[in-house]
Amino acid sequence: MRKSYRVKKEKEFQYVFKNGKSYANKKFVVYVLVKEQPHFRVGISVGKKIGNAVTRNAVKRKIRASIYEMKDRIDPSLDFLVIARPSVSNLSSKEVYSNLLHVFKLSKIIK
Repeated sequence: MRKSYRVKKEKEFQYVFKNGKSYANKKFVVYVLVKEQPHFRVGISVGKKIGNAVTRNAVKRKIRASIYEMKDRIDPSLDFLVIARPSVSNLSSKEVYSNLLHVFKLSKIIK
């Protein structure tokens, strides 16, 4: 994903945390904030409880790939954060996709 599709700065993360609405399932927590912009932006957070750097980066790649597959269905007026819970580390790409799809439907990110 291009940099314009990412929430990168700490200030932006905190703004979405404080002003956004949260939704969760057993594998992910998602914070959603509606904004006026041409396309959606996503921030991904994978904590140290997930595992070492190699494991965390693998989880982030799976999340990014899943979001990339769904990008045409995602509401463009949103900033959202995806936070992985510790049980995500041993999931396959298909399972990550299905769990993200579930939480995105709960939060109405997917149209």
